[in-house]
Amino acid sequence: MDRARPRKIVRKGPAAWICGTLAPLLGACQYPGVDGDTVLRRSFPRQAVRVEAIGGDLSYYEAGTLSGRRVVYVHGTPGSAGAWAGYLRAPIPGLHSIAVDRPGFGCSVPEHSFPSLEVQAAALEPIVGEGGPKPILVGHSLGGPIVCRYAVDHPGRVGGLVIVAGALDPGLERVLAIQRVGRVPPFVWMLPSALRNSNEELIPLKGELEALGPRLGEIRCPIVIIHGTEDSLVPYANVAYMRRVFTDEPRVITIDGANHFIPWKFEGVIRVAIEELAASLGDD
Repeated sequence: MDRARPRKIVRKGPAAWICGTLAPLLGACQYPGVDGDTVLRRSFPRQAVRVEAIGGDLSYYEAGTLSGRRVVYVHGTPGSAGAWAGYLRAPIPGLHSIAVDRPGFGCSVPEHSFPSLEVQAAALEPIVGEGGPKPILVGHSLGGPIVCRYAVDHPGRVGGLVIVAGALDPGLERVLAIQRVGRVPPFVWMLPSALRNSNEELIPLKGELEALGPRLGEIRCPIVIIHGTEDSLVPYANVAYMRRVFTDEPRVITIDGANHFIPWKFEGVIRVAIEELAASLGDD
């Protein structure tokens, strides 16, 4: 008679428990199972530019037509330039594709967090403000308010925005008790730097969005919003907020049944939106 083997009980330590709890709550804006950073490192030389706003270097990768209009891809939290690996391996024809490691993530230095949207947006300046045709900024999740902040701070410098599952509505932001636990010793010392920095970005995000909200109406470039109806991390209700605050009616692309991982599951939708936006800008 066969007997079932007793199940081994694995007891997780506090670090594993906190990491496992925080990771899904913080957004996990690197699609599970895809090592985009490795893809980028094997395909392109990593580059860096000095950024005074962070007192360090912003890491980035580029591909496509270097003389073409720039498309700057900004990841969410946590995350890295690797989130956009597919968009660089097959860049949109005629456009100059750039994916950045936001301050505090990837290979950018220093490695500590920069919760200020103003600082995060300012870090893009050496990449975005190079002259030539006005760039298109693509922001996913927390990248959404960052590209909006850049457009607010630099009026007339941005050709268009593509906001993918963007977290813009301060009224929808919540801070959970586990997030506060994760920022105090000794627990904060147990977290990987990406999760620690992500937590430090998200806890003050409500206040950052409240400060940004009254200025969103200043953005006058074309805006495309792409959002899934089943996004449990950044609710679809953000779309209604954006419709209210932007002065010019944005183009909204709703993906029924889609969750937060639109950049990877619906890459084709985003590509077409960027292509159409670029075509509408002409030579501007």
